[in-house]
Amino acid sequence: MQIVEKSAEGLSRVYGVTFAASLIATRTDAKIAELAPQLNIKGFRKGKVPVVHVKRMYGKSIMGDVVNELVQEGVEGAMTSNGVRAASQPDVTNLGKLAEVMDGKADLTFDVELDIMPDFTPADIQALSVTRPVAEATDAEIDEALAEIAKQSPSYEAKKGKAADGDAVVCNFVGKINGVEFDGGKADGSTVVLGSNTYIPGFEEQLVGVKAGDEKVLNVTFPAEYGVPSLAGQAATFDVTVVEVKKPVETKIDDELAKNLGLSDLATLKEAIKKNIEDQFAALSRQKAKRSLLDALDATHSFDLPPKMLAAEFDAIWAQVTQDKAAGNEDPEDAGKSEDELKADYMKIAERRVRLGLVLAELGRVNGVEVKDEEVARAIQAEAARFPGQERQVYEFFQKNPNAVASLRAPLYEEKVVDFVLQMAKVEDVKVSRAELESEDEVAPAADAKPAKKAPAKAKAKKEAAPAEEAPVEAAAEEKPAPKKKAPAKKKAD
Repeated sequence: MQIVEKSAEGLSRVYGVTFAASLIATRTDAKIAELAPQLNIKGFRKGKVPVVHVKRMYGKSIMGDVVNELVQEGVEGAMTSNGVRAASQPDVTNLGKLAEVMDGKADLTFDVELDIMPDFTPADIQALSVTRPVAEATDAEIDEALAEIAKQSPSYEAKKGKAADGDAVVCNFVGKINGVEFDGGKADGSTVVLGSNTYIPGFEEQLVGVKAGDEKVLNVTFPAEYGVPSLAGQAATFDVTVVEVKKPVETKIDDELAKNLGLSDLATLKEAIKKNIEDQFAALSRQKAKRSLLDALDATHSFDLPPKMLAAEFDAIWAQVTQDKAAGNEDPEDAGKSEDELKADYMKIAERRVRLGLVLAELGRVNGVEVKDEEVARAIQAEAARFPGQERQVYEFFQKNPNAVASLRAPLYEEKVVDFVLQMAKVEDVKVSRAELESEDEVAPAADAKPAKKAPAKAKAKKEAAPAEEAPVEAAAEEKPAPKKKAPAKKKAD
């Protein structure tokens, strides 16, 4: 293998790679000799196929594999021999005349074009100063959350007389199509809240006016878009026996409410609410500490950026801006600006994203931060859990798509680096109110070293960019199947 540097401008490099035709022939012959004893070809005993026959039948295909291997070796060799690290995926260009290469009449030649990592020394993370706003859950906030829980947990008591809108009807029912029961259409002691629109159209409406002990046949039609194909659009009947009618009453905030939620008493419920609020506060504190850290890192690093990486980041941002504008979601800050002004603004965002992405990557590298395979496995498991009943398809998707796995690994790596740096930096906790903690005046567009969508205009007061608070698996979302719905009498199944 011969490697020559053909171009070196800034962080861009072009290396010319040559593999002699004789090497390709030697590698091909070696592969054929290795494969021949393993082949089972009609007319020959296994392991006795002549090498000449294998070469005649499969030579071109095997040579193609050899060429692909050599191209990969050339890409890796170009970087290794020149002592550079790629900042982005190298491109193979100017591939020589493959027809002549495959005929053994020409050397394999091609160029490797890539951006290299900029040469910079990461900041001393122990010298970084970070501000972390913190807030505590107050009694008033706990009481407010309790009141909301009570509101979302309606209580009912027995009612004499007929059921009205808003009442709960406890009933037994059997669903039938053409007089035959269907799966999922039978229930005993089911509580139907009239007017909740929980059940299919017409089901709740026909129960208005019933009273305990009544028997009634409901005539309904399943929606055309119902989740179970065998029921979609079908006319059905439900034989209903009313067990009890209940009226709504104010839910009391007491031990009984806690027990209905699976807890022992009101004190335990309050503790659970307090912990939930404090967990939310901790997540917000960490998010803002991360933003403070990124600001500090951005202020302490200045270096040339890989042009291809920068161009890709800007193109992704600009495509999103253009899409938002076409959909009528233009950022108010952008109104009245020329295209050149907007591109200048968003180029600054792209520059910050790329710079911070490189800084975090380098900090992780020099400090030995790694994402373990089991962490990626847990992330895949969590992704699969979002699609009940189709977990196997999700696992298969990630098995067949290394890029999708990388899209899960990248944000995990970034967050591990951020956590590591926050542990080492000088972090000052500043007590703030809940309103201050939840304020979004500093929220920035999501961005790691990859493209990401810009934040909604209402959620940011100035254009900035920081590595992603979360990184969606766009490729997986595009290709994964949607979860199927279950099919009881209810309008929609969770």
